[in-house]
Amino acid sequence: MPITYRQGSVEDSETAFQIFYQAISDLGRRTGVMAISGGSDPDVVRGLWTRRKSMFEHIARTASEFWIAENDGDPVGYARAIRRGGAQELTEFFVVPGEQSSGVGHELFRRAFPDAGATHRSIIATLDDRAQIRYLKAGLAGRFPIKYFSRQPELVEVDTDLVPERMNLTPEVMEGLRQIDRELIGHARPEDHRWLAGDRHGFIFRREGRIVGYGYVGETSGPFALMDADDFPAVLAHAENFARGKWDRFGIEVPLVNRLAIRHLIRRGYTMDSFTAIFMCDKEFGDFERYIFFGPPFMV
Repeated sequence: MPITYRQGSVEDSETAFQIFYQAISDLGRRTGVMAISGGSDPDVVRGLWTRRKSMFEHIARTASEFWIAENDGDPVGYARAIRRGGAQELTEFFVVPGEQSSGVGHELFRRAFPDAGATHRSIIATLDDRAQIRYLKAGLAGRFPIKYFSRQPELVEVDTDLVPERMNLTPEVMEGLRQIDRELIGHARPEDHRWLAGDRHGFIFRREGRIVGYGYVGETSGPFALMDADDFPAVLAHAENFARGKWDRFGIEVPLVNRLAIRHLIRRGYTMDSFTAIFMCDKEFGDFERYIFFGPPFMV
């Protein structure tokens, strides 16, 4: 039977997750670097789906393109992208092992990530060679790696004049988030903040009454965005303190250009995971020395 393609919906979220899981597990076996610790354990897989269900559904609801490939009715791959303002981002692009290098990926990529109408395009990619070649041919270039840092949270004190405040999405707060996002990542994303505020614990940070940063903490954390990179030690200390007693680990996805955050994490004894993602784009944008990515790193 020929491969067929159909548009996906929120109802396909678990199907997409199962394709993702098969593809990322295969990548780990081929490269010797597992993206999911204990991923062969069925209980781990079930727990991972429970934790990621909300994210998969949010991406499905707000996707600009969502395509699923099927072989005789069986889902074998999917790809989807989001558009925030003029920015287009490929959030996922996965094909099950038995269908890779068969042309399925080419068609999914073409449908989900068209080269038209966007101010810029970006991908947070794995280091899979075949996918990398496809992205490079599409005009994207690797900009910097992203690494996951984590530790058991403990009490930490950092002197600061920042005032943390629990996230409450009032018009004033939404405007503050919009201004920060436009400066640091080049576009606003109110739909993501509304979802994040319900998925994890959100905080804004004020200095002399003005909103100068935000961050989200939970079983998975991020993003964090600060107008002044010097505030990262205080903001990350606040996040670690909040996580203490709630979760066994506190971890974040850090662009390796964010020197001040990394310096703080190394001093605190955080460990760096072996899995590496790479941020790719067709035009340079954003200031990622003042930013920490969404975890898991499906989106900027």
